[in-house]
Amino acid sequence: MQKLQAEWLLLLFGALTIALALLDPQPLAKYQRWLQLPTLAGLMGLLIAIQGIRDSGLVQHAAVAVIARAHSLRSLGLLLVTATALLSMVLTNDVSLFLIVPLTLAIGGMSNLPVLRMVVLEALAVNAGSTLSPIGNPQNLLLWQHSSMPFLHFTLAMLPAAAVMYTLVAAFTWLWLPRDRIELAPEKIDGQVTSGRLGVWSTAALAGMVLLMEYHRAPLGAALLLVLFALLARSSLARIDWLLLLTFAAIFLGLGHFAELPLIRHGLDQLDFRQPPILYASGIIISQLISNVPATVLLLDRTPDAIALAVAVNVGGFGLAIGSLANLIALRLAKQPGGLRLLHLVSIPFLLICAPLVYLAWCWLG
Repeated sequence: MQKLQAEWLLLLFGALTIALALLDPQPLAKYQRWLQLPTLAGLMGLLIAIQGIRDSGLVQHAAVAVIARAHSLRSLGLLLVTATALLSMVLTNDVSLFLIVPLTLAIGGMSNLPVLRMVVLEALAVNAGSTLSPIGNPQNLLLWQHSSMPFLHFTLAMLPAAAVMYTLVAAFTWLWLPRDRIELAPEKIDGQVTSGRLGVWSTAALAGMVLLMEYHRAPLGAALLLVLFALLARSSLARIDWLLLLTFAAIFLGLGHFAELPLIRHGLDQLDFRQPPILYASGIIISQLISNVPATVLLLDRTPDAIALAVAVNVGGFGLAIGSLANLIALRLAKQPGGLRLLHLVSIPFLLICAPLVYLAWCWLG
């Protein structure tokens, strides 16, 4: 029973999926489209590769190296937040979290770093950093390809919004983290790599998985990694959070179906998305209800301005945890009690401050 209570998100969206399937049955092809199998396959491949890196001891080794370069909790926090934002520009927001959150947990295990605060900040940082790049997150990738806009043009157009977001995250990091010096627990410091071979080929597997995702071959990559680890590192497969995959499948099915309900589409038809304030507010609000990637799909053909929509749905990644699936990934990887509550205590006020500032910067500089 306690295990089921911990999986409340899976139960909630599983119930939504079943209820909608009973009340509004659709052809099998639609469910297959809503399930987003390439995305789930990519997530599975990342989970497998990162578990191998964790089990090899490389994360702990990297944690020791990071601590050696920071002198205070604030400077360490800014280092991690900046690294998270930069990685999300080139490796996408979810890949960045799969790298940074385990590193943060390892650092927290050997120091006085407030882990949950740091993970919440990293969730904000990936939303900010990935906003800048056409390949930083799924909604940007979709809008960039749909608009056929040059890579540099898209990046420059998103720069004002991303700059405001990152500045706010960095400022909040500096204010929220303690000024204390880093205190180490010597007995918990273990920078030894326990399995160099596992670390090397898991890192190579991660790089290969990201590359295959970039070329839309995620199912192939996931299948190869599954076979490889089943043969060479079966114990790592046993430690993977398989329920996370099931949770995302339920979210994709439930939200995908909800977004295409006739009532929802009829309501959207009443709005004029050619007006920037309406598009901006709608993108943010819809993201809070169904997450920013489904919101992008829903509004994609309703507005001629891809950049305006990109700015809106990226801002919509803040606020409620469902606004961006990266928020859910960060919390799930951290597995810290009270994570969802703390994220909302921070992210909702952050959205209320960030949204008007980004809009002003975008109108003035965009």
